[in-house]
Amino acid sequence: MRDAVRRLWGRLRPRLLLALPVLLGLAAAGFGVSAWRADAANRGIAALEGGTDLDVGIGAPAPLLLARIGYLAGHGRLEETEPLVAALDRAGAADAASRARYRIANARMRDAFGLLTRGALDKAGPQVTLARQDYRRALRDRPDFWDAKFNLDVASRLIRDFPEFDRASGDEMRAEPKQIWTDIPGQPRGGP
Repeated sequence: MRDAVRRLWGRLRPRLLLALPVLLGLAAAGFGVSAWRADAANRGIAALEGGTDLDVGIGAPAPLLLARIGYLAGHGRLEETEPLVAALDRAGAADAASRARYRIANARMRDAFGLLTRGALDKAGPQVTLARQDYRRALRDRPDFWDAKFNLDVASRLIRDFPEFDRASGDEMRAEPKQIWTDIPGQPRGGP
């Protein structure tokens, strides 16, 4: 048995010695390409954070997509962020998607505060509502995101959530006696 193992080792050894440098060379090439991609992503992130507009494809790494979303949100181009956030969702990058929605919500709140200072109350309302939705989505992906909780609280204090009413026609609403006094503690008393 020992002789058979020695003969097999004698035949395989030269082949392994030739294959080992090839395998190590392929591994080194793979690591080199990975390092080059990471360096390119880091340069892109630095450019976006420095204020330089850089086109980023939806197949880019999550940190680069997040930097692009932050750039677009900071420059009021929120419509362009939607496919990038969807790409983060498809990639399963929940933390990056949560941070992206937080940045978008902050941009919406900045717009709303700008509209409020100019006295455009009707235009500010939808921005606050959209910001609250984005904060809630950010918290859905990352429930411990304290900054999103705080900003959601601020946005919720600006505009209160009212229950949706079932409206059959025009301004008429059907009210059931049991549902009229839901916000008031106790039933009203007194005579006519």
